[in-house]
Amino acid sequence: MKRQIITLIGLFGVTTTLLASNGAENIFDNKCSMCHIKSMPKDKSKLIAPPLMGVMRHVKMAYPTKKSAVDFIVDYVQNPSKSKAICMPQKLARFGVMPSQKGNITPENLRKVASWMYDNYPPANFRGMGGNMSTKGMKAKGMNLNMRHRSTFEMIDSNHDGVITKKEFTDFQTKRMSMMKKQRKNSKQGNCPRVMSK
Repeated sequence: MKRQIITLIGLFGVTTTLLASNGAENIFDNKCSMCHIKSMPKDKSKLIAPPLMGVMRHVKMAYPTKKSAVDFIVDYVQNPSKSKAICMPQKLARFGVMPSQKGNITPENLRKVASWMYDNYPPANFRGMGGNMSTKGMKAKGMNLNMRHRSTFEMIDSNHDGVITKKEFTDFQTKRMSMMKKQRKNSKQGNCPRVMSK
């Protein structure tokens, strides 16, 4: 009898967790997915906001603990601003700052959704923009072949303390954007070494 009660309690706990997770995903589907899709699209020109996996990649780089990430999402979604944004500058230029969702989703539901997002995104095999593109596809799009080698946590964590601060993230992005501008400038002037094709 005792074993059956423990089994029932365990099943109740698992069922409750699954329902909470499904509930949060349903809220996301109803409130957020019209802008932030859950998968990578084949045609990125139709996006109206960054996909969820890219958003969460940047959130986790800037806020590596679940509590800090959830707190950031709850605050940002209700009170978004350019100064709080953690995405790359070109994403802000393309999509702009998201509109405040105050009144569209309750803070309690937003916290549930943020927790679900943190637990499920990005998937373990996600490599970011261009991460799965072939060398041939990258050449066809005129992309730098080094984009196959995405930024790692260690590259951004400049003091190697296991935490990426907002300053470290901003410094890394600024340095990276500066390097990309320099590469484009050199490429336009013909100073960029050519990549030999196999």
